[in-house]
Parts: sequence; C-alpha cells; structure tokens
Amino acid sequence: QVQLVESGGGLVQPGGSLRLSCAASGLILDDYTVGWFRQAPGKEREGVSAISSSGRLTYYHPSVKGRFTISRDNAKRMVYLQMNSLKSEDTAVYYCAVGSVYYRGDERGYDYWGQGTQVTVSS
Repeated sequence: QVQLVESGGGLVQPGGSLRLSCAASGLILDDYTVGWFRQAPGKEREGVSAISSSGRLTYYHPSVKGRFTISRDNAKRMVYLQMNSLKSEDTAVYYCAVGSVYYRGDERGYDYWGQGTQVTVSS
C-alpha cells in the first residue's frame, strides 16, 4: 500500500548540484520520519540525511553536512534532498525511506523503501 518513488538522479560534474525528490503514496506523510540513504558499489548502505515527521529535527551524515539539505512538503507528500558541491565520493544509488519513529541515519528505524535513483558525479 505504501509506495515511495525517487527521482532527480543523473550525471553531474564535481562541484555541481542535483535535487532528489521522493514522492510518497499510501500514507499520511505527516506521521513519518523520512530518510535518505545511499549505497555505492562495494560499500555498505549509509544514512545520508533524515527529517522528523514535524520537520523540526534533521540529521546529516558528517560527510554531507553543509552541502546537502533535506526538506519536506507534507501537503504534497514530497521530500527533497538538495545536493550541492557534489564530489565523486557522492556517487551512489540514493534511496528514500520512511519510518514511524525518528532514528536519524540508522536504517533499522525505517519500514518502507523506494527503488532508488542513481547519482553519478564525474568529469
């Protein structure tokens, strides 16, 4: 019943920007924490950012803090990840996930996941 669809990924040069979007359906987004995760080839999936149901609390992985910004529009059932000053190490598949409680970047706190969108940072 719950569906999350990511979009906005693509190829970008180092130093460039992308905005990822996550469209949610089958739920009242106001009730959920939303997180962004990423997985690069050969690496474990890691939590990139998270935002509480109210939007009052946010989390950023130290590697992206100051460069990425998470936001949400509950009325539109949308969550965004603005990514600036992109680096090659940001290359990964990015996933949107939702959970019932605020667990920051810990994937154990999330119940539903999108299919992912590819972000490639290369010159």
